[in-house]
Amino acid sequence: MSEEEWPEVNELVIGTVETITEYGAYIRLDEYGGKRGFIHVSEISSSWVRNIREHIKEDMKLVLRVLRVNPSKNQVDLSLRRVSDKEKEEELYYWKRRVKGRSMLKLVADKIGKPYEELYANYGRRLEAHFGDLYEVFNRLSTRGPKLLTAIGIPEDLAKVFHEIASEKIKQKPVKVRGIVEITTYKPNGIEDIKEAFLKAERLSDEEVSVEAYSIGAPRYVVEVSARNYKKASSTLREAFEVIEKTMKSSGGLISFKEEH
Repeated sequence: MSEEEWPEVNELVIGTVETITEYGAYIRLDEYGGKRGFIHVSEISSSWVRNIREHIKEDMKLVLRVLRVNPSKNQVDLSLRRVSDKEKEEELYYWKRRVKGRSMLKLVADKIGKPYEELYANYGRRLEAHFGDLYEVFNRLSTRGPKLLTAIGIPEDLAKVFHEIASEKIKQKPVKVRGIVEITTYKPNGIEDIKEAFLKAERLSDEEVSVEAYSIGAPRYVVEVSARNYKKASSTLREAFEVIEKTMKSSGGLISFKEEH
């Protein structure tokens, strides 16, 4: 947010404690250009406050509710006691996402040689409005690629830089899906047929996906797939089942399959 903007009454804001006095504390509003607000001692806690420093300390990050705003006097009155524990937890979570997202946008600005403020004004606000916050933009880009942005009118060369930063900074945990396969075979070498079927399924593994098959007690077996996203994992699991089914049917085996959710 720019230095010209002011918070709205009843808004939750993130602030850093700068100075503590006998009557309250002065707070730097982190997302409003460093503007200062004030918490009166009566707004520190719902219980009696004997010593403010028992509740807050300098440099502490706080989630605060805006009570009054007077831009002509550079005055913002804040409350700590009127913020619930759930509100604190949620606001801190989203604040951390905003900080991460904007720090990655700064990396994009550095890479293309543009001022951060210009990039944010031209594209950042639009992306926040479309995706909710900038971190979500980079999070989706890490698995979806530049087309995510070109589809909403972001220039292709800029979208590629966004994607590069996303790939560098966000490491996605693999998604795992699994299915249970039941196989019945009456052939003397039926176990070898099953091993061959599972080896063929496991050969579907590559740099983006991993396939593993193992027994949980005949005739039941597990096929487990790990991939960067659910769509890829699920489609590979179905493909693995088709490979196993084709191999076993050619050798006269009976097979059923169920994906676990």
